[in-house]
Amino acid sequence: MTAPVTKTVPALAIADITDADVATVIALWQACGLTRPWNDPASDIALARRGPHSTVLIGRDGGAIVATAMVGHDGHRGWVYYVATDPDRRAKGYGRAIMNAAEDWLRAAGVPKLQLLVRPENSGVAAFYQSIGFGEQKILFFSKWLDGREPPR
Repeated sequence: MTAPVTKTVPALAIADITDADVATVIALWQACGLTRPWNDPASDIALARRGPHSTVLIGRDGGAIVATAMVGHDGHRGWVYYVATDPDRRAKGYGRAIMNAAEDWLRAAGVPKLQLLVRPENSGVAAFYQSIGFGEQKILFFSKWLDGREPPR
């Protein structure tokens, strides 16, 4: 009988984003294919940093930013966006570590539920989210731009 294999999740240095981190974080998001033409990542970061109900968490391995998660809540549901791990350093547990930090941040705020959205073309991450306890929900999702733009199709 072989012993079970255990995977150690690295202890990343996780903190809120600073002004000096913004350009590096945006470059990571771009490298991970998370940015879209209709969303300005710098504006998204600024909005998340504006109040106490959201932030951008960054995970460092040494001095390098290797993981991020934008996390926030409406008082009932927590949301996470821009979950990213350095493409050259995947399968090291950084995604699990940054998601644990996002969950801890929401628990500290008293938020009972965490939700996230996955674009259909990014379906490969479904196994990762399932491995850390997420279940797929069958819902319809609607959106409306409040500045008058048409929603992307």
